[in-house]
Amino acid sequence: MTPDQHDDALPATQNAVQLVGPGHLVLNRSKEVPQPGARQIVVKVEAVGLCFSDLKLLNQFSAHPRKGKIVSGIAPEVLQQIPSYVPGELPTVPGHEVSCRIVAVGSDATRHRVGERCLVQTDYRTLPTKGSNAAFGYNFEGGLQEYVLVDERVVVDTATSVRSLIAVSEEPSASAVALVEPWACVESSYSTTNRRTLAPGGRLLVVVDDGHAAMGLAEAAQPSKAPAFVTIVAAAEVDCAWAGPDVAVTRASDVGDLPDAAFDDIVYFGASKPTIDLLNDKLAVGAIINVVLAGATIGAPVSVGVGRVHYEATRWIGTVGRSATESYAAIPDSGELRAGDSVLAIGAAGPMGQMHILRSLSAGVDGLTVVGTDLDDARLRSLRAKAQPLAQANGVSLRLLNPSTEQLAGTFSYHLILVPMPSLVADAVASSEDRSLINIFAGIAVATRQDVDLDAYIARHCYMFGTSGSVVRDMEVLLSRIAAGGLDTNLSVDAISGMAGAAAGLAALQDGIMAGKIVVYPALHEVGLLSLAELGGDFPSVASKLDDGHWCLEAERELLKVAGSQPPALVDGQHECTSNGPARRL
Repeated sequence: MTPDQHDDALPATQNAVQLVGPGHLVLNRSKEVPQPGARQIVVKVEAVGLCFSDLKLLNQFSAHPRKGKIVSGIAPEVLQQIPSYVPGELPTVPGHEVSCRIVAVGSDATRHRVGERCLVQTDYRTLPTKGSNAAFGYNFEGGLQEYVLVDERVVVDTATSVRSLIAVSEEPSASAVALVEPWACVESSYSTTNRRTLAPGGRLLVVVDDGHAAMGLAEAAQPSKAPAFVTIVAAAEVDCAWAGPDVAVTRASDVGDLPDAAFDDIVYFGASKPTIDLLNDKLAVGAIINVVLAGATIGAPVSVGVGRVHYEATRWIGTVGRSATESYAAIPDSGELRAGDSVLAIGAAGPMGQMHILRSLSAGVDGLTVVGTDLDDARLRSLRAKAQPLAQANGVSLRLLNPSTEQLAGTFSYHLILVPMPSLVADAVASSEDRSLINIFAGIAVATRQDVDLDAYIARHCYMFGTSGSVVRDMEVLLSRIAAGGLDTNLSVDAISGMAGAAAGLAALQDGIMAGKIVVYPALHEVGLLSLAELGGDFPSVASKLDDGHWCLEAERELLKVAGSQPPALVDGQHECTSNGPARRL
């Protein structure tokens, strides 16, 4: 259908990086540019940040939970009308950290207009897949192409009417806007608030060992908002009168007979390692397990689903006392840094680690000390150049070290785990102070379990948590901070590229070559991957515009001016992506 709003006529074809199978990227020099249907929009991509999550999609392809088919939330016949919906084995275009501009709008699309500059919110959380949710750059084509088609019935939340194409101003660089997405994921890990009561209307499992008593359940519930279902595994009677007459109460004889992933809260009065190991699998997404020791000790490490803490927001709490309400009351309001925190960031010099460090240094928290570790000295040097001036300006004590050559000792009140190694969770518990927060930011595989000293964890009132992705509100907070001059997302940029270097950028990301972020400009067809340190050789005028060696708006404008004027290479059709050399599979 001919759109009723449009910029100049859309070209017939475009450059695009397509993922056609596990690890198999193709640079398509003649991918069709779709015309929008009545409820659809076409955006022109300004810039794309490359992300470790892109590598997960590259490696898993159709097995990635966000590449699956949408199971609810939108009519199948609507999905059939969207050519950019590419679930399962269909080729997709990765890239979800995107700044773009709307260039065509269908006749019945009412929430968007041509000319708007937008930031893409990736997650479509009201459109679930079997194992996750739909997402831009996964089962919907993403930003490693010049033009992307989206549908208003997808990018406008049906529950809240909030747009996932967030309008932004003209002032920031395209790179600064695109990098709001990963920075928002970082922001979400601090700002997401925690549930501190039994889930209202939820499913509660109460397990009571012999010699223990069920105490504090009534106090742990919100007033007049009790769970809707209560299951009890106990030899003695458990008082559930507090929950009200309409609550369904059932009894079971054995924890092992209960269904997995079935409970929003599990309150265990006891100290049996085998029982706790079993209860791990009974947690639903977003569930809390509360271990009430009543003076007893477990006496052995417990197998904890640390991957679920990050991806499924499961939470572990406990008390050495006798009342379940003590544990809930000790849950922090959020994952925010606190005055006087001593922070240990493991894997601090990687792309996401750098963001956490820079965010911590500019958070305005009094008395903060930050220790960041990384095994790569070159990456540490890159981080030090960015972070040390910020630390000095804000009065934050900062130490960056390689633990293979420098000794790391002491205890910490805030642990940032930025490397997907489950053993680091156990290490964090071992070096924790009282009321230590353990932020499992790295995406440890969801099924992964790790033996953890739960006795120490409970005695020290630790709280481990994790978040995945972000929401529109997180992005709005970041945009406000950028506008106020309180944050420069470009500080995390280490390299730039056009379409010719996109595959090389993903390979560099996979190999850990770049310390910071890589930004791709799809309008620049023939520019290869260039670190900021290399810019002077290829684009001296661009290098001269850097802000004390950092990427900035002036450098971006100069790059688009001089590189955009280069004649296109005489290449047509579809080709294997290259890294300035032979074709490769990632």
